[in-house]
Amino acid sequence: MSSIVTERGIVHYETFGRGQPVVLLHCWLGSWNYWMSTMEFLAGHKFKTYALDFWGFGESAKQGAFSVDEYVEMVDQFMERMGLATAHVMGHSMGGTVSLSLALAHPQRVSKVAVVGSPIVGSGLSLLLKAAGYRSVARLLYGIPGVLPALLKVLSVTYARDARRLWGLLRDDISRTTVDSFSRSIGDLRRTDLRPRLHECRVPAMGIYGRKDNIVNPKQGELLRSGIAASTLHTFEGSGHFPMLDETQRFHNAILGFLAET
Repeated sequence: MSSIVTERGIVHYETFGRGQPVVLLHCWLGSWNYWMSTMEFLAGHKFKTYALDFWGFGESAKQGAFSVDEYVEMVDQFMERMGLATAHVMGHSMGGTVSLSLALAHPQRVSKVAVVGSPIVGSGLSLLLKAAGYRSVARLLYGIPGVLPALLKVLSVTYARDARRLWGLLRDDISRTTVDSFSRSIGDLRRTDLRPRLHECRVPAMGIYGRKDNIVNPKQGELLRSGIAASTLHTFEGSGHFPMLDETQRFHNAILGFLAET
């Protein structure tokens, strides 16, 4: 396990491969584990990947404001500490919103940006995720032992083809998530709206969305394509919110084509 110390505490990360740097950012309630197969794939194509745990999730520090802006600064500090002047940055769901926000706030840091099932505007989140951003709902879910894990286990069937694999990832990650990081992060994401600034993005961007996604409306991809001139959009007909799990080979081919393109 590797970690660095930032102004807000420890940031846990894992790295794999050698070559061009790629920073990978996970989804809400997730951790770096979701990127394991992608890290192995990219390592075989001369990329060095860095997968981080956001504050409040995985093995990173549990204190902080847990907002999109805070996570942008976390990634900026991480890159500074690691000597990464610039890198490709890719994120899933909340991680993609952070990736795109980083490209807007610190354009010198990002050479290309990719988002996977990410909300451009918070209204694209499902009703369940919007509700989770309210402190009273979060306390209820955390206050009754076993309720949150049971709910996520049932919903896993609707989120990905391989529900057992997804539940295995979720089960490990929710045990390391606090009620504060659970509610505050998704609450801030619910209030996010990147549309007014998308035209400022000057780096190539790519979006991957699953047609069957019932967590983030796949129409969010159209906002990305219409808002950023140099953007590419892929819609995976057979995927839900986790294209990297549902259509792994197609997903890897798409990101390799994007990252390797000159």
